[in-house]
Amino acid sequence: MSKKFLYLFKEGHDAFGGDQTTMKNTLGGKGAGLAEMTHAGMPVPQGFTITTEACTQYYADNREINDEIKADIFKYMGILEEQTGKTFGSIENPLLVSVRSGARQSMPGMMDTILNLGLNDQAVEGLAKKTNNPRFAYDCYRRFIQMYSDVVMELGKSFFEERIDAMKERKGVKQDVELDANDLKELVKEFKQIYLEKQGEEFPQDPKEQLIGAVKAVFRSWDNPRANVYRKMNEIPYEWGTAVNVQQMAFGNSGMRSGTGVAFTRNPATGEKKLMGEYLINAQGEDVVAGIRTPSPISKLHEEMPEVYDQFVEIATRLENYYKDMQDMEFTIEDGKLFMLQTRNGKRTAQAALQIACDLVDEGVIDEKTAVLRVEPKQLDTLLHPQFDAAALKAAEAIGKGLAASPGSACGRVVFSAEDAEEKVKDDAWKKVVLVRLETSPEDIVGMQVSQGILTVRGGMTSHAAVVARGMGTCCVSGCGNDNDVAIDYDAKVITINGHTFHEGDWMSIDGSTGNVYEGQIATVASTENANFKRFMGWADANRQMKVMTNADNPRDAQNAVDMGAEGIGLCRTEHMFFAEDRIKAVREMICARTVEERKAALAKVEPFQEADFTAMYRIMGERPMTIRYLDPPLHEFLPTKAEDIEALAKDMGMTTEELNNVVVSLHEFNPMMGHRGCRLAVTYPEIAEMQTNAVIKAALKVSAETGKMITPHIMIPLVGEVKELKFVKDVVVKTADALIAAAGVDMKYEVGTMIEIPRAALTAGEIAKEADFFSFGTNDLTQTTFGFSRDDVEAEFIPQYLEQHLLPRNPFATIDEGVAKLVEMGVKLGHEGNPNITCGVCGEHGGDPESIHTFDKIGLDYVSCSPYRVPVARLAAGQAAIADKTDHVIDK
Repeated sequence: MSKKFLYLFKEGHDAFGGDQTTMKNTLGGKGAGLAEMTHAGMPVPQGFTITTEACTQYYADNREINDEIKADIFKYMGILEEQTGKTFGSIENPLLVSVRSGARQSMPGMMDTILNLGLNDQAVEGLAKKTNNPRFAYDCYRRFIQMYSDVVMELGKSFFEERIDAMKERKGVKQDVELDANDLKELVKEFKQIYLEKQGEEFPQDPKEQLIGAVKAVFRSWDNPRANVYRKMNEIPYEWGTAVNVQQMAFGNSGMRSGTGVAFTRNPATGEKKLMGEYLINAQGEDVVAGIRTPSPISKLHEEMPEVYDQFVEIATRLENYYKDMQDMEFTIEDGKLFMLQTRNGKRTAQAALQIACDLVDEGVIDEKTAVLRVEPKQLDTLLHPQFDAAALKAAEAIGKGLAASPGSACGRVVFSAEDAEEKVKDDAWKKVVLVRLETSPEDIVGMQVSQGILTVRGGMTSHAAVVARGMGTCCVSGCGNDNDVAIDYDAKVITINGHTFHEGDWMSIDGSTGNVYEGQIATVASTENANFKRFMGWADANRQMKVMTNADNPRDAQNAVDMGAEGIGLCRTEHMFFAEDRIKAVREMICARTVEERKAALAKVEPFQEADFTAMYRIMGERPMTIRYLDPPLHEFLPTKAEDIEALAKDMGMTTEELNNVVVSLHEFNPMMGHRGCRLAVTYPEIAEMQTNAVIKAALKVSAETGKMITPHIMIPLVGEVKELKFVKDVVVKTADALIAAAGVDMKYEVGTMIEIPRAALTAGEIAKEADFFSFGTNDLTQTTFGFSRDDVEAEFIPQYLEQHLLPRNPFATIDEGVAKLVEMGVKLGHEGNPNITCGVCGEHGGDPESIHTFDKIGLDYVSCSPYRVPVARLAAGQAAIADKTDHVIDK
C-alpha cells in the first residue's frame, strides 16, 4: 500500500486517534487544528491537508510534485466538490479554494498563501452572476492574480500595488473598498498585462495548473530566506517541512455583512483573561495581518453582528477548554455566517506566558507540571530586558501613541528599512536602531531581529510586526498612524509624528508596554521582576534533577547569578582576573621571567589580587560551591602587541625592547588553541599552580573563619588528556593546600577535578576519574577538538554556509552536536566506572541552551553551568527536561 500523503479535514482526528503531537507532526499545526475543529462540529470550510511528509518528498524529488501525489490532489479536489456542491473550474458555480502553509510549529507570515484560486476569465463572470455582485467577483480576481503572480511566479507585489495606488489617486479615494466593480475590472486587465509583460505568457486560465503551481509554491516557501531566518531564530529543524491546506474559500470581502479577523482567547501581550482580537469588514484575511487597513476591535463585532459575536465567543471558549491553552484563531464572516479558518496555541510574550500558565493552574485547567512546559525557556530572557528609568521617563513627554504591541522599552537611531538596520548596527556609532516602517513584511525579519525596537504606522495588535516582535521578545509599537498625524517618506528617510520630525539617525525612544513614542534618548534600567516569576520558577525547580550553576569570574557576576537563582559557580575562569590594569603588569613580568626566582617574585605580586577576588566571591556564594579553573589560555594572550606597549613593558622590566620581542616571538604558536595552555602551563611552570592554590585556600580559610561555616574549595585543572598530567598538577595542589590547612589547624576538605574538553579525555575518562573528584565537560573546546573546527574562525567563515546547505542541522557551538554528546555520555559512564562518587557537569556555552540541556538531562549530568542571565533559562529547561523525560507530558512550542 502506498504512503498516505493527503487527509480530509473530517478524517484527520480519527486517522490519528486525536494524538495532538502526531497530528501536528503530519498535518502541521494549521491542519491539525482544522481537523480537530471539524471533528468537534464547528463551522469550518471543508478541505484537505497535504502532509509535511509530502513536502519532504517534494524536496527529495528535486522540487517536483510526483505523479502519485498529483493524482491524489485531484482525487481529493473531487471529494471537495461533492462536499460543497460546487465544481472546480466551473463557469456557473465555481469552487474557489485557498492554499495555505501550515508547519508543525507556528511561523507567522514566514511562508506563503494564495486565496481565491480557481478563478479565470470565465469563472469570474459566473461568480459575479451567481452572487449578483460583480464588485465582489472582480475584487477576488484581482487579489488572486496579484497573489499568484507574487507567490507562485515571484514577480513581486510592488508592480501591482503601484497600479492600485494610481487607481485610487485617479478616483480620489483612500481605501481599496472604495473602488467600484468597473475600477476592479480595469485593475484585472492591468494586472494581466503586467503578468504578460513580466512573464512572457498569458495569466494561466486552467485551475488545475493554478492549483499545482500554488502547492509547489507553498512547499518552496519552506526554504525561502525569511523562513530560514525564522527557523534559525526559533531552532525549527529544516527536515520538518510544511503541510499545505487546500480549503474552500469563505468570502469576507463579499459585502458589509462580511469580514475577516484574528482573535486570541486571552491577551497575548499581558495574559489577561479576556477575548482580544481585531477584524475588518469587507476584507480578506491578508488585509488584517498585512496592516493595510486599521481593523476594529473584536468587541465592536458585538454591535455590528451580535449573533455572530455570541457564536464566536462560544466557539473560542470551547477551543480554549479543549486545548487547555490560549488560542490564536482566524475567522471569516460571509454574509452574516461565521467560519473558523484556524486555531492554534497562540504566540505570547514572556509576561503573558507566565500569567496564563499560573491562571490555568489556579483555574484547575492544567497541573503545575503542564504549566512548566507552557513557557519557552528563552522567553525568560525578555523578562530581563531593560525598561525606561522611571525618573527619566517622568521628565519625558510622549509625542505620539500607538498600540502597545510587544512589551519592553527601546531607544535607538531611526532607520527606515530592514536593510539599513542590518547595515547600520555594524557601525559602533549605530549599535542601537529603531526600525520605522509603514508596516513590516516577512522580508523584514533580519532587520527586525537586529533592531532594539520596531515602530509601524499602520497595523494592529495582530499585524505582522506585532506577532513577530512578540515572538522575538522585541519591543514594538504598531499603528502609530491610527490616532496621530503621521507622514513618512521612505525616499527622504524622514517621518513626522504630530509635528515632530525624525530623520534617519535621529534618536527615538518607544515603549512597547504603553505604545508611547518619545523624541531623543531615555535612560533604561533592568526590568522589575514579574509577579508570577518566583512562583513559576518554583514549579520548575521542584521538578528538575540537574542543578544549575553559573559561569562567573568576578563578584558582580557572582551576585547577579545568585539573584537569578544559581546554586553555585560551575566555572570561575581565573585568567579573566588577570587583565585588570592594576595586575596585568605583574602577570606580564611573570610570563617574561628568565628564571624561576623571577617568576615566583612576579607571582607573589599577582597572588594578593587572586586571593582578594576569591575572598569577595566566597563571601557572596556562602555555602554554595565555587569551582575555580586554573590558568588556561596561552601565555602570549597576556602580552602587548603594540610597539609602544612593548617598549614600556621592557623598560619596566629592565629589559631591552629586543629582548622582550624575543620573548614574544618565542611564545608564538601556529595553533595556540592546541598548544602550550591549560594543564600544560602548570606542568611547565608548577609555581603557577602553587600560587593559585595559595590564593584559593587562603581565601577559603579567611571566609570560613568569618562565617563559621567551612567552605569546600573546588579546584579544576583544565585541558587534561592524560591521567598522568592531572596527577602531576594535582600533586602540586595537594602539597600546597595541605600545608596551608595544617598551618591553620582546621579540618577543611577540598576537591580537585578536571575539565573534559578533548576527545582523549572522554575516551580515557575511567582512568582520569581515579584522580578526579569531579568532571566538568568544557563543551566549547570539546566541540572544537571533536570537529577540528576553530570556533573563532568557522562561525564567521563557513558555518553559515553549512547551515544554509543543511550540512549541519544547527550551529554545534550553540546546540550540542550528537557526536560531541556521545563523547560526554561516554565520559560520564567511564567516569563513574573509575570513580562511583564522581560528580559530572558541563560548563560550556551549551549549559544555557535549552535543547542541549535536554540532552544533558538524558545523559545524567549532575549540573549545568551558564552565564548569570541565562540561569533562569537553564532552570526552566532543566525542569522541562525532567518532566518530559519522566512523564507523558509534551512540550508544546
